[in-house]
Amino acid sequence: MQYKIMYQPSYSLLELQLDPSESIVAELDAMVSVTPNISIDTGARGGLFGALKRSIGGESMFQNTLTAQDGQGTVTLAPTMVGDIAARHMRGESLFVQSGSFLASSPSIDLDTTWGGARTFFSREGLFVLKATGTGMLFMSSYGAIHSVTLAPGEQLVMDTGHMVAFDATMGYRVRAIGGVKQTLFSGEGLVVDLTGPGTIYMQTRNFSAFVNYLVPRLPSNHT
Repeated sequence: MQYKIMYQPSYSLLELQLDPSESIVAELDAMVSVTPNISIDTGARGGLFGALKRSIGGESMFQNTLTAQDGQGTVTLAPTMVGDIAARHMRGESLFVQSGSFLASSPSIDLDTTWGGARTFFSREGLFVLKATGTGMLFMSSYGAIHSVTLAPGEQLVMDTGHMVAFDATMGYRVRAIGGVKQTLFSGEGLVVDLTGPGTIYMQTRNFSAFVNYLVPRLPSNHT
């Protein structure tokens, strides 16, 4: 598989060159175009239970498996949001991916939904993250550009949960309210996550929830 990410960071487009019989698994609404020799199979990957878990986690219940037949094939994919795409070559490790940021992966990448428990119970961004594990390519999307930061063992970073895209499962993390009650209610920050290395963090430069909060009061009301 060869790939190219174009038009970064605002309107990113992923182009994949698949070898004969090679496949890519993608979210249902991610496909932009395919060559005629690409077969598309829509199914509940991991069975019905696995599909239900992913749907609870903010992903599509069903996914498309696109396979090149009778030679090489080309697939283009794009995220729903106005944003970026990041590629990660997985080598047997695990990565926690925020709900809605999974775009596509090699079929060899296993996707599981991990319950965040009380640590994320009050998060306005949702209760679930996906755990991606295996060997192969993983493609993630964002709202805004993707900025990656690598932390050394013991090194720490505090970030708003609304800017999270993904982070290595090797990292320690703790979700908490920022400051006291007044800061939580009026600062606009909500929850933050304390991350401890080693590992890499992928963050998005824009917060969709903050954008919605900005937009809603400015929408015209329908007076009848």
